[in-house]
Amino acid sequence: MGVRCKFWLLKKKRFCAIPPLPNTEFCGNHSARSDDRWIQCSIDPSHSVLESNLENHLRRCPLLKHKNSLSLQPFYQKGINGGDEEDEDVSSESKRMAVQSITVHELIKLIEKIKSVHASICKDIQDSYNMPEVCRNWINRANDWKIPFQEKHVIQQASILGNLEKLGAFKSCSSVGEQLHSPAVVEFGAGRGYLTQMLADCYGVSKVFLIERKSYKLKADRSLRQKESLMLERLRIDIEDLNLNAIGSLQGVPYLAIGKHLCGPATDMTLRCCVGENDSTSYLRGLSIATCCHHLCQWKHYINKSFFLSQGMSKDEFHAVTWFTSWAVDSADHEELDTKIRENEKVLAGEGDDDDDLLRNMCARDRAVLGFMCKDIIDAGRLMWIREHGLEKSELVKYVPSNISPENRLLIASY
Repeated sequence: MGVRCKFWLLKKKRFCAIPPLPNTEFCGNHSARSDDRWIQCSIDPSHSVLESNLENHLRRCPLLKHKNSLSLQPFYQKGINGGDEEDEDVSSESKRMAVQSITVHELIKLIEKIKSVHASICKDIQDSYNMPEVCRNWINRANDWKIPFQEKHVIQQASILGNLEKLGAFKSCSSVGEQLHSPAVVEFGAGRGYLTQMLADCYGVSKVFLIERKSYKLKADRSLRQKESLMLERLRIDIEDLNLNAIGSLQGVPYLAIGKHLCGPATDMTLRCCVGENDSTSYLRGLSIATCCHHLCQWKHYINKSFFLSQGMSKDEFHAVTWFTSWAVDSADHEELDTKIRENEKVLAGEGDDDDDLLRNMCARDRAVLGFMCKDIIDAGRLMWIREHGLEKSELVKYVPSNISPENRLLIASY
């Protein structure tokens, strides 16, 4: 291997691969002048440029070209799924400071409210570890295929699809590759496309749309595009800006919506995109969405504000609830936490005589239990919203054991 530029790429965790210029250790992109400095690109902060080159770079930044091209697409509608425009996103630091500003008495009242709401509306979250036989056959052969294979991810993918099948959203097939008359599939937050890879191989769908704001061109894409019977479209767009009805090849076509670990507000935006007031509901046949990263949720985007308000929780308390969800990762023994929540033990009730003792006695396990309660409440509000919008055949389930993934809640629904 030849000599490489000595500039360390922090995100890629490697040195730049471009050969250096003569008499320097750096390539032309990374050879800074003595009077120059690196600054973030104002269009795309994920990369930096020399300050002296900024003006030229801004005219040809790849993200700018993509944004200009995207704005001309009929399915692009800025903020259509974003929620209330008058609300602003709240940073994690602002959430933390707001929680710290709550008095001890107010905090204890909020914790008691969380416990009460969880006991009343989250008691029916059932285990639904689903492994369809058609996916089991796929897993047995997967090691012979030239696609990345990680067992814990494949188990999650199989259960996401199996739970959707259980609701009757589509029929399974007895042999891989059998052609079926199935609805189209829209995968939100598609990433590398491996969930769709399993779905296409096992259920024989003929039309797939991958929605992802980043650009991925990996093995799942190549494998999917080799299927002659499959029509595949990958749309690089934020879910917040996607008008599903304006995708020409999807208009009037029944479809299923799927997603694995849609972080924070991405779940709310997806629900609004599919089930909201944009008239796409009539073509939705089912959805299966694994939720994730509740600490990133925002009041601006949350789909069921009226639910929180009806429980006597304000916008500020909602953000406190989202901040508490980060405590769910404090304990590694997630199976024990599930047991404690199911048994409804009062692990949050300190043994001291006053409020200060209660907070001091709150160990990592107790905080984690509270964090998982908050996650459940956020997802339960989403489930209620789905049912209110006509998908009465819907559930919130645990789709894999906690040792496979602690982020194991799944919203499933069909007509």
